[in-house]
Amino acid sequence: MRYSFLGFKGFYTYLLIVAICPNKPMTQTSLPPLPIQEPQPKQPDRPMPNFLSADFRQEVTALTTRLFIQLRRRPTTLIAGILQPLMWLLLFGALFSGLPKGLVGDGQTYVQFLAAGIIVFTAFSSALNSGLPMLFDREFGFLNRILVAPLVSRFSIIAASAIFIIALSTVQTLAIVSVSGLMGAGLPSLSGLAVMALILMLLIVDFTMLSLGLAFAMPGHQEMLAFIFLVNLPLMFSSTALAPLTFMPTWLQWIASLNPLSWAIEPIRYVYSHSTWAWDSVVFIAPWGSMTIANSAIALLGFGIFVSIFIRGTLRRGVA
Repeated sequence: MRYSFLGFKGFYTYLLIVAICPNKPMTQTSLPPLPIQEPQPKQPDRPMPNFLSADFRQEVTALTTRLFIQLRRRPTTLIAGILQPLMWLLLFGALFSGLPKGLVGDGQTYVQFLAAGIIVFTAFSSALNSGLPMLFDREFGFLNRILVAPLVSRFSIIAASAIFIIALSTVQTLAIVSVSGLMGAGLPSLSGLAVMALILMLLIVDFTMLSLGLAFAMPGHQEMLAFIFLVNLPLMFSSTALAPLTFMPTWLQWIASLNPLSWAIEPIRYVYSHSTWAWDSVVFIAPWGSMTIANSAIALLGFGIFVSIFIRGTLRRGVA
């Protein structure tokens, strides 16, 4: 009876309030009406960056300057990069100095033969190691600071690395050419130096892109160093850097003729020993056919296009 009386009393009180305030029904809370949101205008699509613009050049200059500042603080990298190929040139040149004349080419000494291989191998080693600074930046978190910056194009990160490696390889190449000239190898002509610069630039860009792609694909610098040590010397010994194709067995001739290092070595070696040259000059005869200077440049360009397609997704995810 007590519960029924309390229930009747509560119901009666509710009817009394409704009768007094008919236009204000009871609610738990009184919330303000939600504001009506007007549709936001569509943001225009960001235009494609202009690689020739002043902003892009400024980004590339700033990132390249940072790499040179690091080199100035740690010059041992440049010193070792110059001394190591010179030691290879002196030691191997002295080791095989007693070879009969004409064994490595008509009217060509072994020092002259070896100089082209050392130049290409030095540029290749520098390009293959170019991804290590990027990998350390990624591990230490500095790459994230670059990526959050309002860059015109993140391709400037790759362009700066390529320019830095080309500059280092130029210094190393000049040192090797000078020392080999003092050892009796002579100097290429001006047009031969132009061909050498073109071939080395193609080779450096190819392997710099590959190294940067590996820097984003590898989990850490230890795996990257292991990969470099694994492929560095085998690529050299399976090329024509130290011996001509005629010295090799047939199966190694096939490998050496398909090695990108051989595509760069033979044109440089040809302009070393020939004062005049042409784009259709045959630089070496492979088991599958002959290779000219123009074919070597086209092959290096094609290899670079293949590498860029292969690492395109990795670079996009790495700089995203």
